[in-house]
Amino acid sequence: MAIMAMDGNINELALMKFGIGQAVPRKEDPTLLRGQGRYTDDLSIPGQAYAVMVRSRYAHGVIRTLDLEPARSMPGVLGVYGAADLEAAGYGHLKGVMPVPNRDGSPVQAPTRPALAIERVRYAGEAVAFVVAETAAQAKDAAEAVVCEIEPLPAVTSIQEAIKPGAPLVHAERPGNVVLEFHYGDTAAVEAAFAGAAHVTRLSLVSNRIVVNPMEPRSAIANYDAAKDHWTLMVGCQGVFGLRASLARDVLKVDPERLRVLTGNVGGSFGMKTGPFPEYVCLFHATKTLGRAVKWTDERSESFMSDTHGRGHEMSAELALDPDGRFLALRLTGYGNAGAYPMIPLPYTVNAAKNIVSVYKTPLLEVTTKGIYTNTSPISAYRGAGRPEGNYYMERLIETASLEMGIDRLELRRRNFIAASAMPYKASSGMVYDSGDFGPLLDQALEVADWDGFAARRRESAARGKLRGLGIGSYLEVTAPQGKEMGGIRFEPNGDVTMITGTLDYGQGHASPFAQVLVDRLGIPFDKIKLLQGDSDELLFGGGTGGSRSIMSSGSALVKASERVIEQGKQAAAHILEAAVADIEFVNGRFVIAGTDRSIALMDLAERLRSGRALPEGVSASLDVALVEDTPPSAFPNGCHVAEVEVDPETGAVEVVRYAMVNDFGVIINPLMAEGQAHGGVVQGIGQALMERTLYDAEGQLLTGSYMDYALPRAGDAPSFGFGSHPAPATTNPLGVKGCGEAGCAGSLPSLMNAVVDALSVYGIRHIDMPATPERVWSAIQNAKRAAAA
Repeated sequence: MAIMAMDGNINELALMKFGIGQAVPRKEDPTLLRGQGRYTDDLSIPGQAYAVMVRSRYAHGVIRTLDLEPARSMPGVLGVYGAADLEAAGYGHLKGVMPVPNRDGSPVQAPTRPALAIERVRYAGEAVAFVVAETAAQAKDAAEAVVCEIEPLPAVTSIQEAIKPGAPLVHAERPGNVVLEFHYGDTAAVEAAFAGAAHVTRLSLVSNRIVVNPMEPRSAIANYDAAKDHWTLMVGCQGVFGLRASLARDVLKVDPERLRVLTGNVGGSFGMKTGPFPEYVCLFHATKTLGRAVKWTDERSESFMSDTHGRGHEMSAELALDPDGRFLALRLTGYGNAGAYPMIPLPYTVNAAKNIVSVYKTPLLEVTTKGIYTNTSPISAYRGAGRPEGNYYMERLIETASLEMGIDRLELRRRNFIAASAMPYKASSGMVYDSGDFGPLLDQALEVADWDGFAARRRESAARGKLRGLGIGSYLEVTAPQGKEMGGIRFEPNGDVTMITGTLDYGQGHASPFAQVLVDRLGIPFDKIKLLQGDSDELLFGGGTGGSRSIMSSGSALVKASERVIEQGKQAAAHILEAAVADIEFVNGRFVIAGTDRSIALMDLAERLRSGRALPEGVSASLDVALVEDTPPSAFPNGCHVAEVEVDPETGAVEVVRYAMVNDFGVIINPLMAEGQAHGGVVQGIGQALMERTLYDAEGQLLTGSYMDYALPRAGDAPSFGFGSHPAPATTNPLGVKGCGEAGCAGSLPSLMNAVVDALSVYGIRHIDMPATPERVWSAIQNAKRAAAA
């Protein structure tokens, strides 16, 4: 492992060639730990002004008065703007990502989202105006002087309220508050399988709504160059190329080359910072109107309403089984809360369908869901975006079916595992699994968790008055689908090598594993390799980061770019070494004349080429490469997580006391970082399963709008983790990798909730919804006691 010098440089041990499979620390850690990161709010442009948004206090209502004049006379104010100003200037509205058709094949006709509310507000926190001033404090003061009179209208804040006949409509043109109707599967075949089943397990399941809460709130700086008619936006996001495209196309209505998006360090996103936000449109208008840069930074209390939320699904799940407990068919029916404006419907549609069958032979699948508008903050992707939910639904069904049929829960899983010998296996989801070894992986997880020692631990807990539960969660997630990605390698004059690619690191630590790929393929010293992702002007293409795709997409593109470097290098080396190209081999970072000791190192060759020496026609003057590569198809990371919890029956408090996991991430480029990703995902799973609850009142006011009311997991809530790997390398990409960013959530939700239900089973409780808060657990216990006494 590399040892970091105190000055942040990697010392002489790091001059070794750290390649694939080594636990190398993140390149950026010394900089970030010293507080020298460059997040958006750390940036300033000389002469910049500051923007503050004016937001609706009502969840639904008609704007009767919007008087901006009182704010314009406040000290330091440079401009105050409403929707009419943006409309007059010709800015377009924001559009959600709608790749999912309706059940009948028609495209989803979703309303666009204006940056500032026009005539009507649709959720508390929707922006109605904004103020720009010399200082942030002056802008805040002036924002309070804006007069916005809203005539309240009835609001719907939950799915069940929104689907009632005659419910208030969030958008008048969308009957029944329906965003879309999704369907997958053969209804008749599934119905027949259920009709002939020996047993059917049914559960109503909730994936509770989440406030994303990244460590870094959103922030942005916009700057307009009038001489060039060109915009620059500095912002934290998940991919500068895609964000530039959507803002240029939909908002500015200009060629993408007239907008540059720059992203430095990003303090978390988890899907939330993927898309464009209204504040960016406001900044574009302000910087062009005022002729100076304008900065906006969200505050935490504001972000609870202004950020997109995650999850928010209500499902009915059904599993049909034969007399021996083998799965016949699976059916999922329900709703996804879209909030006031639909953003990304994948979690409750396509991704639910792709992921719910997991690691099990399930001949038939039907998924029927609807997206529903509510007068709440828009809901978008959150870590996993339907992948954890799909696995949660399946594992809760299996756990319940095992109790109902009297079949051991491990045995029921083993009977239905897809065998490794069946690969490639086409699942009823339509996905073709290329690899996986699910049964032996389960066995390894049980060993890591000391499954057989649980009975003794349960007795020890009981002696202290606690209920102990043991839960298991097998999972498989389908990573992002095939697309395109850039692979660029540039040899710098100072001897460094820059990787250029269009995924984006918002906390994952891409620089080290990507560098390890180049070390492995080209033999370049690890400390010489830099990463460039956050400048849209440098990219030929960029698919962004999401769906656990980065190492498959950027890794494969860098492999292809490395091959191109070697091809170009062989031609140049042949000229310099005075040999035929066919006689040049590339071995351990050197171009060698086969059968001789004559060679030149790759880095030396790059330096020689920079000298500008004459080269034959057809020989590249540098080793630099920039290409766009078709990325591999989805991969299928999988695993098994085992959780143990203790429940205090007097208070309902749940504590996670043991946690073990074994994962199949294929070839692991960096074990240290892969384990860290899994830890983080599990802790977020602990948050959703046991703590995080987003509540609105009947009028649409967010009741959990601060950390006084919204619980997040802390370090003390995380147990020590047992971690193991059981890799079955992917066969669909050149690195054999599978991705690991969202697996922690996928394994933790089912294992934790199965453990809670196991602990409460002494009262006859067979299900409890997330989050299993002390109040909810205590109430379930009391209700069970009353039912038993009746």
